[in-house]
Amino acid sequence: MLAVLRNRTYRHLFTAQVVALVGTGLATVALSLLAYRIAGNDASAVLGTALAIKMVAYVAIAPLAGALADRIPRRALMVAMDLTRAGVAATLPFVTQVWQIYLLILLLQAASAAFTPTFQATIPEVLPAERDYTDALSLSRLAYDLESLFSPALAAGLLALVSYGWLFAGTTAGFLASAALVVSAALPKPKPVERTGGVHARAAFGTRLFWATPRLRALLALDLAVAAAGAIVFVNTVVLVQGHFHRSAGAVSLALGAYGAGSMVTALLLPRVLRRRGDRAVMLPAAYALPLVLAAVAAVTAATADLWTWTALLAAWAAIGAASSAVLTPGGRVIRRSAADADLPAAFAAQFSLSHSCWLLTYPLAGWLAAGAGLPATALVLGAVALAGSIAATAVWPRRDPTSLGHLHHDLPAGHPHLADARPTPDGWRHGHDFVIDHLHDHWPRPAAQRPTAGV
Repeated sequence: MLAVLRNRTYRHLFTAQVVALVGTGLATVALSLLAYRIAGNDASAVLGTALAIKMVAYVAIAPLAGALADRIPRRALMVAMDLTRAGVAATLPFVTQVWQIYLLILLLQAASAAFTPTFQATIPEVLPAERDYTDALSLSRLAYDLESLFSPALAAGLLALVSYGWLFAGTTAGFLASAALVVSAALPKPKPVERTGGVHARAAFGTRLFWATPRLRALLALDLAVAAAGAIVFVNTVVLVQGHFHRSAGAVSLALGAYGAGSMVTALLLPRVLRRRGDRAVMLPAAYALPLVLAAVAAVTAATADLWTWTALLAAWAAIGAASSAVLTPGGRVIRRSAADADLPAAFAAQFSLSHSCWLLTYPLAGWLAAGAGLPATALVLGAVALAGSIAATAVWPRRDPTSLGHLHHDLPAGHPHLADARPTPDGWRHGHDFVIDHLHDHWPRPAAQRPTAGV
């Protein structure tokens, strides 16, 4: 897996991702302390609102950023977003009002919503070989998991030496280092885009691409399944550990560490597994594991708290991390297969926005249910959501899903360059090639037995 780091451009981009993630992790800890200094016992409400602002920014801004990515040089866009995030982080220590926190968080997350999909769309162009790209996806998953495990520890070590305001300085340094690394990377020149509309049309294209492509609709359903299982981990772990099991704050880190460990082990194994099995064969069974684990969580939380149920909870968290990683990591391969190179920014931006819409639904659901109906009922309801997502993905993702599809064009004139290898039929021009939704293909072709009389 590490052999992919021999590619200088990818090495610089991956390092930029890592240092930015570390900076973000430090900011998460510092922001909690800042909220407590300003709001006191109302800090939880402040942080909850900040999280909601983050999700709304991701959902609303990512598609627009994807539409701009083919109009602005990607290097310039990513560097500008890094500098914006650095400026926001440098300003945070000086805020004195809650509304200022909300405004700066909106700016910070808006910049992240523009940076991340653009970064994701650049990696397939830097690593065109499927094996290398698969390794890069696993490394990216590992980076996210390691950040969630080690950034709090790093923050704790720094807080033993300096005040929390210096954590924002570390965040600023991380984003500035990320910008410098992006500047130093020799990015490939994006392929020219034939634009058929303005920014809003391009922003809508990514969402239309998802709805029109069966495997991408399945990916969205799988994102919902992962969000349902992940929500109970991220929202309810502290309540489970301290309220139900009556364990210390350190045990909260242990439980979250079990989730991260399961995710990391899976990310390490996936490149080899995906070389033997297809994306669908890996992602769907992993998704079906999530409702089974959540049913076990319901049983654990309904039972008496003791050493055995505590051990079972840690195992369940590790299993959720492993299954979630097995669903999320190959997602980039599915998107890459389903969009033209020039449309990758719009496709990744749409996935970023739509997947965070799933989290925007499941986060409050996990919190409200736990408070009103209890933890066992919460696990069962979220398990039902995960099961529904898994079933929907199975239904819409064909078992036989070739890349090359035969289809009919009825609205292109004879002599159009796209019809060079097509043969005339009474209904139009028929040919086959690696099929994606684009300006020439706005509908997915039906199976051969159900061919339409009017073509794609």
